Amino acid sequence: MHQPAISAAFGPVIDAYTRTQAIEDGVLVDVSETAREAGFKIPVAVTRTLWTRLVALPEGYRGFQDERGRLWDVLWMARHYALRASDRDRVRMCVLVRDIRKDLHDSNRPPRKHFPIVAIGADDDGGPAITVMFPEDD
Repeated sequence: MHQPAISAAFGPVIDAYTRTQAIEDGVLVDVSETAREAGFKIPVAVTRTLWTRLVALPEGYRGFQDERGRLWDVLWMARHYALRASDRDRVRMCVLVRDIRKDLHDSNRPPRKHFPIVAIGADDDGGPAITVMFPEDD
């Protein structure tokens, strides 16, 4: 972790929870490989909360959707919003999610809106990295 700037501003670092540790602990999910396919050039991770709500398949979705496709959709939208806000370190995005179990019975039902954040920060070596998360995950 890049600590000189932190030490200068706040004094010596007592303990640091690194991005690598968060990935190892499952707090973050490294999605860099798929993110590169979606056009990202730096490492990308999503929080476990975002993965659970937007990527993981709910019961009954197999055969209708898959996690790879859902992840692709989230990352594609994240890239779209990030490019529109290139002058900021974070941007709020909107993701629409249909509940296919309920939509089968009510085709007029609107999709649910979710509002994650695309945040650019530093990886453990001080290089740029992106985290896609919900505001409460920050």
